[in-house]
Amino acid sequence: MQVVHRIAELRDILHGAGRAAFVPTMGNLHAGHESLVRRAAEFGSPVVASIFVNRLQFAPQEDFERYPRTLSRDCRLLEHAGCDIVFAPDEQELYPEPQVYRVQPPPRLADILEGHFRPGFFVGVCTVVLKLFNAVQPRVAVFGKKDYQQWLVIRGMVGQFGLPIEVVGVETVRAASGLALSSRNGYLSESQRAEAPQLQRELQNVAQAVRAGRGDFPALEARAKSALEARGWSPEYVAIRRGSDLEPPLPDDDLVIVAAAKLGDARLIDNLEVARRPAET
Repeated sequence: MQVVHRIAELRDILHGAGRAAFVPTMGNLHAGHESLVRRAAEFGSPVVASIFVNRLQFAPQEDFERYPRTLSRDCRLLEHAGCDIVFAPDEQELYPEPQVYRVQPPPRLADILEGHFRPGFFVGVCTVVLKLFNAVQPRVAVFGKKDYQQWLVIRGMVGQFGLPIEVVGVETVRAASGLALSSRNGYLSESQRAEAPQLQRELQNVAQAVRAGRGDFPALEARAKSALEARGWSPEYVAIRRGSDLEPPLPDDDLVIVAAAKLGDARLIDNLEVARRPAET
């Protein structure tokens, strides 16, 4: 496995390399990232993973400075997963001058839910991902669906700009407890880690009610938030939305239940897809 820090060197290595598959990350990797790399290998070769903590997607009060940088450990994990090339630029390489040109995703999708509680987040995400796409020039890009809204935003950006990239979403990898694996789970104390799977359990409760025919979605959302608050969480949102675009759903739409909540110093997100239309045979 090669570790590359310069865009020019990366392009030289990838020149004529064929159908590159790309996994962008911010490092501090876990088994969920391993699954993305292995999935990427099914779609293309060589497999390229980037490690870059992107300042543009962090608000001033967020954890940019203390976000764990674990490059050596991450490289070992990526090599074990079958990654061929690690692209690990520093800020000067990716942003050699102030990034005044930025990608503005549509507010209807990007300014709700995560975008509401993290203003400017998806501008930062889209801008860095477009720059990484330009550096790697992959034919396939693989994203985890734990970050469901991000996956939709990136997929829309690729389509709008006509980029020759297939965006693949991979299902969330979970611990045995049901907790979605996340780089920020390291902020959890031992007792909080035991409590953290409750977020997914509340989404399961909402899904069970929907499958049973409940259509009073605001009441279901409020009940889930209240249940989390009663257990010491600070929920930001629990929302039942149309799975394709996060719009308010119509009666036959497939759904996704998305949530974000703080537990101590950790902000956790999760989601659960709920199919309401019969599967095609």
